[in-house]
Amino acid sequence: MSRPRLIKDLKNKHPELSQLDLEDVVKIFTESIITALKSGKKVHIKGLGRFYLRRLKENFNARNPATSELIYVGERNKLRFKPSIKLNKMINE
Repeated sequence: MSRPRLIKDLKNKHPELSQLDLEDVVKIFTESIITALKSGKKVHIKGLGRFYLRRLKENFNARNPATSELIYVGERNKLRFKPSIKLNKMINE
């Protein structure tokens, strides 16, 4: 689902809210998650799941698939998501 589609669905469910208000709600929600993750916190949303960062070690032996050239890949973070049991059950019904 894309961001405009999400806003459109929210508008259909809550016609009393303006388009700009809904865009602000989605923007604040995503910015809050990003800010928490950048500060090293985990984000738990009951009924949805958990967002967290996994630290990936540096890799000295990575290869460029196009040229087979050895490249260095530094230490980095990878965003992970673990769905809640409730969400998992709803998806697998």
